[in-house]
Amino acid sequence: MHIARFTTDDDIRFGVLVGEPDRATELAVISGDPLYTPVRLTGERVLLEDVRLLAPVIPRSKVVGVGRNYAAHAAEMGNEVPAEPLVFLKPNTSVVGPGDPIQLPAQSAEVHYEGELAVVIGRVCRDVPRERAGEVVLGYTVANDVTARDLQKKDGQWWRAKGFDTFCPLGPYLVTDLDPADLRVVTRRDGEVVQDGRTSSMIFDVPGLVAYISSVMTLLPGDVILTGTPEGVGPIVEGQRVEIEIEGIGTLSNPVVRRR
Repeated sequence: MHIARFTTDDDIRFGVLVGEPDRATELAVISGDPLYTPVRLTGERVLLEDVRLLAPVIPRSKVVGVGRNYAAHAAEMGNEVPAEPLVFLKPNTSVVGPGDPIQLPAQSAEVHYEGELAVVIGRVCRDVPRERAGEVVLGYTVANDVTARDLQKKDGQWWRAKGFDTFCPLGPYLVTDLDPADLRVVTRRDGEVVQDGRTSSMIFDVPGLVAYISSVMTLLPGDVILTGTPEGVGPIVEGQRVEIEIEGIGTLSNPVVRRR
């Protein structure tokens, strides 16, 4: 099931794609928020071309990032593979949706894209065994873990480099019936492929990440886990567009602008 969060310039609502995702033209509207209520169709349908897609979830609490979770990416950054997940936090104010601009801040001269699979938590959980991780996951979406690389190196810790407004695009859909074990992740900058990896290359898989993170902190409905990026990260500049496509989910596309 591909769930969209959308607006038609009035209230924010949710809908389910009708038909095959790559050919769908309509959303079947559902009642309530699927984070808290079962999916119930209202009978109303809207055309995709008539709606504005939003980030499929706005984390009520936190975005949890995972660094260096692909060996090739760790190597390209000159880092060793971590012995356990390297976890950091991004504020929920960094989240934007499909089509929303990534704003380059004045404080940084080197902002990078990072295409990633994102995990959306569906219920309150703590100390989740890896074999039960699927029970607490609502679904998956596409993420861009935008990073001010020069500030990351300068600061030593990552709150500023990862935390600017607009530095966490999510979308276009939340997919609930997806196996995350081996999905293709492709990033394009102005149409050119710059990242092409598979989630099967993760050092720590999704169940392991859910188990590890929940052993430290309680996860709440709507929390998002960014699972790391494949090799091929690079800079973005004003006027470019970044597209991240993940098999089975769709394509997240965002223009790049200078923050005013």
